[in-house]
Amino acid sequence: MRALEAALRSRAQLLGGELLAAVGAGHLGGHDSKVAGRLRPAVSLASRPVEESVGRRATAEFVGAFTLVFAGMGAIAVGADLVGVALAHGLAIAVMVSAVGHISGGHFNPAVTFGFFVTGRIAPRLAAAYWAAQLAGAAAAALLLRGVFSPDEQLDGGVPVLGEGVGAGSGLLLEGVLTFFLVWVVFASAADPRGTFKSIAGLAIGLTITLDVLAGGPLTGAAMNPARAFGPELVQWVWSDAWLYWVGPLAGAALAAIAYDRLYLRPLAPVPVGPPETGLDEPRPGETALS
Repeated sequence: MRALEAALRSRAQLLGGELLAAVGAGHLGGHDSKVAGRLRPAVSLASRPVEESVGRRATAEFVGAFTLVFAGMGAIAVGADLVGVALAHGLAIAVMVSAVGHISGGHFNPAVTFGFFVTGRIAPRLAAAYWAAQLAGAAAAALLLRGVFSPDEQLDGGVPVLGEGVGAGSGLLLEGVLTFFLVWVVFASAADPRGTFKSIAGLAIGLTITLDVLAGGPLTGAAMNPARAFGPELVQWVWSDAWLYWVGPLAGAALAAIAYDRLYLRPLAPVPVGPPETGLDEPRPGETALS
């Protein structure tokens, strides 16, 4: 009987050691700690959070802007209709925001970054890196498409220009309004921690771009993005009204960002003094208690 009890005790100790190793117990002492460390599954190393450097974040912005211009300008070059062009732009952003939004925030647009900058939600150094990466990514995509399509004039349609009968003032206003919609949705779905749809922010942002292109594409090209205009303009060397594709989106983005930030992301009054566990709101300083 004693021999059987000893065998069972030994088996229980062995199973206990294997269980500790499987769950990654790291506070055992002496030789047992080393054994547990060797038995700990490699997945625990992969689960450690990775700190993203400025370079890594900027690379994600480069890829996102590249994808937008490659898909959008490419769709125009192959003769897609307005719906196809709108979907190409919207899907490109929806996919890339979902893919790398957790790395860089998924701006892919100097106007979006500007909105975060004017509200103090991004450091100046990181914003500058984003702008450089976004412009470089857009130019690289346009340059690649220039090597694919022949003659090069096929790509001229991918350069945002004002439609027939649309003046500079009207175009400026339209680009500002369209960008306002975009940045408002970005802040509501991605920046606001209370946003119900934060987990699918890429879809909401992509759909906003789609509807903006459907509404404003024939009028201004619906760039809503200085990088989307700059890359094709640089490669095709078409600079018609290039300034309004900077001023309009930046102004619209700043207005949307500041408005949403002030209205919904900052408390309108001090937090009540009362202890939260009591469920009672004690009067704030300067206020009179209710009788």
